[in-house]
Amino acid sequence: MKKETRDSRALVIVCHPDRKSFNHALANASVTGLQARGFSVNLRDLYAENFDPVISREEFHGGTTQDANVLEHIALLQSANMLVVIHPNCWGSPPAMIKGWMDRVFALNSAYAFEKGTDLGDTPKGLLRLEAAIVFNTSNTTEERERADFGDPLDRIWKDCLLRYCGVPKVDRRVFRVVATSTAELRSTWLLQARELIEQASSSLGFSE
Repeated sequence: MKKETRDSRALVIVCHPDRKSFNHALANASVTGLQARGFSVNLRDLYAENFDPVISREEFHGGTTQDANVLEHIALLQSANMLVVIHPNCWGSPPAMIKGWMDRVFALNSAYAFEKGTDLGDTPKGLLRLEAAIVFNTSNTTEERERADFGDPLDRIWKDCLLRYCGVPKVDRRVFRVVATSTAELRSTWLLQARELIEQASSSLGFSE
C-alpha cells in the first residue's frame, strides 16, 4: 500500500510499431512497477493511437494546437508526477513519431515559458509538475561503440535539450543492448532492472509501497 496521501500520477509513453516488441514489454513492466508504488498510471501507445507527429504552422509559432489528441497528451503530461518514455534508438535519435510527440506535447506555455513572454535566447522556466522522468531505450549497438563512434546523442536530447530544459529536476536513462542478440533470460533480467529503476526513482520522491 502507498503510505503517502499526496496525488501520484504517472504517464508512460511507448513508441514502437510492434506490440510484441521488447519496448512494449518494458512499457508493461513500467506500468506494473508504478502501480505497485501507488501511482495512477496512464499508458499511451503512440502507434496504437496513430499519434500525428506533424507540427502545425500555428503550433510552430507558439500557438495552441487544435488537435484534440495532442491536447489530451498535454493535459496528461501536465498532471503527472513521473514520466516514463520507451523507444528504440533510431540513427542516434528518437523515432519520427516520438520526435513529433516531443515537438507538439512539450509546447510553449504548456511545458515551458519565458519570463518576457517570448524566446530571446534566455533561460526558460519549466511549467510541469513532473518530479522525475525515466527514459528507457533499446539499441543494437554496444555501449563502447556508441560512445566512441557516435557520442550517444540520445542522452543529450532527452536529458538536456528537453526534460531539464523544461525544468524536470530528476532524469534517469537506461539503455538495453544488444537487443537483436539477447536471450529470453537476459530480457527478463532487463525487465527486473527497469522495475528496480522505477522503484528507486519513486522512493526518492517519497512514494513507497
